[in-house]
Amino acid sequence: MFVIIQAHEYQKYAAVLDQMFRLRKKVFADTLGWDVPVIGPYERDGYDSLAPAYLVWCNDSRTRLYGGMRLMPTTGPTLLYDVFRETFPDAANLIAPGIWEGTRMCIDEEAIARDFPDIDAGRAFSMMLLALCECALDHGIHTMISNYEPYLKRVYKRAGAEVEELGRADGYGKYPVCCGAFEVSDRVLRKMRAALGLTLPLYVRHVPVRSVVTQFLEMAA
Repeated sequence: MFVIIQAHEYQKYAAVLDQMFRLRKKVFADTLGWDVPVIGPYERDGYDSLAPAYLVWCNDSRTRLYGGMRLMPTTGPTLLYDVFRETFPDAANLIAPGIWEGTRMCIDEEAIARDFPDIDAGRAFSMMLLALCECALDHGIHTMISNYEPYLKRVYKRAGAEVEELGRADGYGKYPVCCGAFEVSDRVLRKMRAALGLTLPLYVRHVPVRSVVTQFLEMAA
């Protein structure tokens, strides 16, 4: 299942988030060698302290993680503007309620191979992207912004995602870093589902039984 975890649900998904931060260290620090903050077995940075949302792929019991990524509105602090500002032109205004930043996307290839032997790493990433499109569309987001290395464009193409490269810059690592705008729309969603041969939604929308206000009033009565 693919679910969105918001700040008020961190405790509910504590086991999954613990695995996600461990996976981030394994992928970004240990494997890719990125210069990222590492705290013991975890990779966490200051943006994780700003109550971001996390899109995660986990089992139904919420005990095993298969992949995840961090989502943040561009109306607040973002890696896009704070770190990767050189990757897009000065004329581009990427701050708006309907534009969100996606970072730290990663999958646990070992866990996926164990539980889903028919899903290779490329398809797993594509499924994450499809779930992201479904989730963003469900929350009124029309554009996702992400920084990525050029080789990832092959993964995006395989997933049927539509990305416009806004710019790129050197000086961040071994390869240039690109800035891409991903369209979020019903048309793109249909295209991605067709590319992956899927018809049913991957993302599970959480619908509360009662509103928070109703629950508060009941507690106060």
